[in-house]
Formats: sequence, C-alpha cells, structure tokens
Amino acid sequence: MRRQLAAVAAATVVTTLFVVPQASASTTFANQEIAWEQCSGAPGFERLQCGWFTAPMDWNNADNGKTITIAISRTVPLNGKAKTTVFTNPGGPGGEGRTLPLVYLNRPKLSENAEIYGIDVRGTGGSDNVTCGNYQHRLATDWRDRSKPNLDLTYGGMELQAKFCQTKSGELGRYITTEQTVRDLDLLRQVLGRKKVSWLGYSGGSWMGAYYATYFPKTLDKIVLDSNTEFTESWQEVFDNLPAGAELRFRVDFLPWVAKYDTVFHLGKTAEEVRQAYETTRARLAEQPVTLPDGTVVTPVLLDALIFTGLYSKDSFEGTAQLFAQLAHPVSLAQAPKQYPDALMGTQMSILCNDTPFRGDRKSLEREGNKSVKRYSLVGGYQVTGPCAWWDRPNVNLKRPNGKGMDSALMVQSVRDPATPLAGAQRAHAKFANSRLLTVRDEGDHGIYGFGNDCVGDVVESYLVDGVVPKKDLSCPGVPLPAPGESTGNPLTEAQRLAAQLGW
Repeated sequence: MRRQLAAVAAATVVTTLFVVPQASASTTFANQEIAWEQCSGAPGFERLQCGWFTAPMDWNNADNGKTITIAISRTVPLNGKAKTTVFTNPGGPGGEGRTLPLVYLNRPKLSENAEIYGIDVRGTGGSDNVTCGNYQHRLATDWRDRSKPNLDLTYGGMELQAKFCQTKSGELGRYITTEQTVRDLDLLRQVLGRKKVSWLGYSGGSWMGAYYATYFPKTLDKIVLDSNTEFTESWQEVFDNLPAGAELRFRVDFLPWVAKYDTVFHLGKTAEEVRQAYETTRARLAEQPVTLPDGTVVTPVLLDALIFTGLYSKDSFEGTAQLFAQLAHPVSLAQAPKQYPDALMGTQMSILCNDTPFRGDRKSLEREGNKSVKRYSLVGGYQVTGPCAWWDRPNVNLKRPNGKGMDSALMVQSVRDPATPLAGAQRAHAKFANSRLLTVRDEGDHGIYGFGNDCVGDVVESYLVDGVVPKKDLSCPGVPLPAPGESTGNPLTEAQRLAAQLGW
C-alpha cells in the first residue's frame, strides 16, 4: 500500500466451537465465538485486533470432521459505534489480508463509521496454508527465448509447477476455490451475528467479491470492486489480457516519465531512448546476470518483474527507475525485493486452476506465447495460468457472476491499469447487472480507493457509509505523476508487494 505494512504476527487467540446436539454442521460452525486480542506488530497496530474462526475443509461435505482455521483482523471506530461492517480483500488471488484495514485509518469517514475486517483467506497467511514446496518456475527461463530447448524448459517448468503445487498442498489444495472461500466469508458474517455485510476488494478481490455477490446476494449490502478482473470470464482470459495492460502503462506513463527526468536517471531523453536502455540492459543481463548485495541474481526476467511491479503505483516510479538506472549503469546496487512465503503461490495456483477450466495444451500455449511476445515486449510471454494445462482439476462448477439478485455494486477502474486492463472491466460491467462503473481518467494505478484520490474517496465512502448509489456511471480525474522526491508514502504498494510475492 502507500506505506509498507509489516506482516501481522500470530496473536494467541482461542476460538471456541460450541457443539449443539442434533444441529446441522452449518449451525454448529455459526455458533462459534471469536476471542479478539490486539495484533502484535509495528507502530499503528494498536488499532488492529486479531482472531481466528473454524470452517469446514469442504463445504460440500461439512459433516466429515475435517476443518480449517481462518485468520482474521478488524478495526473498529474509536467511539465503538459502527454504522456498517466491511469485509476487505487485497487481491492476488491469495494475498494476505489482515493488515489491509490499517490502510483505511487514513480515511476517517470509513474507519470511524465501519468495523473493517481483514481476512487471510483459506490457503494463505495465518490461515491453514497450501504450498508449492517453494518450487518457482516463473523466473527460471526467459520467456522471450522461443527456441525449442528453451520452450521445453519453460513448459516443462509449468508442468512441474502444477505437480509440485498439487503434491505439496495435499488434500486441502483441492478445496482452495472461490466457491469454498465465499462460503467461509458468509460463515464469518454469521459468526459475527451480522444480517448483512459490505465488501471492498481489489484486483483478485474484485473476482472474489463478484462471486460472493453471486452466491450470497441477499446478505451483501454494498459492494466495491476496485481494479477489476474480468470476473465474468475465466482466469485464463483474465491473465491473457494482462500483457496489453502492462505494455500500455509502460509506454504511455513510465517511459515518458523517466525520460522527462533524464538529469536524474540518465536513461534517455525520450521514451524510445529509455526503452532502448531497457532492451540493452536486458540483453546484457542475459549474457551476464548481476548479483545484488544480498546474493539475489538479477536475470532478464527478474528485470521485467521489477519494472512490471513498479507500474502498479505512480509512487513506485522513482524507486523503480533508480533500480533500473543502477542495473543499467552498475556501480552501487540496491537490495533486491524481499522474498515472501510460498503460501501465496500455492493459493494463487490452486484458485486459478481449480476455479475455471483451462482451454488448450502445450502446443496452444506455445502458439499464443509466440504471438504475445511479438506484441508486448514487457511481459508478453509470461503465461500465468500455463501450469493449469497440467492440473488435475477437481469437479468445480462455479456459478457465473451476472449481478442478478443484488441491489448494487460500484466498480472503480483506472484507464491504464497495468494488471487488470480497462477493457476487461468494461466488459464485466456490461454483464454485471446493477453495477456502476467509476472510471478514473488519465490514471494507471492498480488499486485506487484509499490511496490519495479524493474524488474516488468521496464517491466510494458516500456509497459504503451513506448508502448513496450513483444513478449512472461516473468518472473522476486521476492523480498527476509526482516528480522525483515528491512521491507520497512508501513506494512499495500492497499490490506491488503481492506481485513480488508471486514472482513477477
């Protein structure tokens, strides 16, 4: 997010499950109580309380005695009087969500009128985890090299990724799906004793929110979907659209910005000169990777990852350009991004491959990759859902989100989002009844609400807190790109941090 959020340390919390004779499993789980304690962590955590609750491993067989634990957090208004309850999600899919409520302490209209919940969804964070055994194919080979030996390594790595994730995650991995997760969320609502709750989700959290509304339309009040995946289609189509969004943000925003401040970065006076510096640096790293002070080896693919994650927020441009300049003119080098636990990778791959069917095989992946590489220089061949071609998919048939049955939803979308492009959000909006689209003009950040755009903040809070549903689609101006030295907050956003976790 705008400021680096430390991971929430595990607080000692007891969750009591009351067993009611002759009661159904759903009733039994709903009768548990959450013992809240203050989370331990960095300064600022005094407003954050932590707890856990228990859910069935498999909601379709909830009476079999197999359960999982879900880690959650909350902030409450200082006066203790909440007008509404808001569940939040940072995306990923599979991102740890317990620190997310801290972001909204900078938005007093929301934080002082709502109890805000952060959730480590099943599979990740402080909840019961799945894993890929720390196997990571994504940075192992250069996706631009389309020679047969390298393609064998690339797609062989995807096949191994699928096998590692499914073998290491065991039985739980088959139940890491959006359907199971939204049932966990509605259980939390019941445990809390709330008739209705609201939803605020970013990126992959827009997918989760749309499905939450599909399965439980009458228990959701207000729904905010920020930086939208095309949740009316498959995960494969969502990630196939990513390279186009990344290329647009790279060429329209980032390259001209770096060129504008050539006296600072010395990478070129025009956008094309900066792009050529990137290509030159990438080619040199292919011949001779650079080792950072912490031992991390920067390869061409890692350079792509560093630049791509830097596109998520304008406040990351300066730090990304500085590291790019250091790699282009290696004298002194910055530290590499921190490495994060494997649970997010395990959860992401399980969601992507379990939720929706994968079309195609190794041959079609090669064909599509060859086309994408030619069109999109930054991440064109980086096929996130590729391992799903080898996934032993369980029998999962998700309901398709269409918006029917819900009162309203507010979708927030920047026009040059690098990870979830505008076109996909617009198509989802057209198919999602009762939704309103708030388009943010001349903006490319991934994750808008809560990060400095007051126009967006006013619309979202009017909707979430006051219940004002826009009568039609709206737009807000974007926030201008800051000059070097003028970025607000920490340059590593939460979305960037999640992308780094996933090995971008």
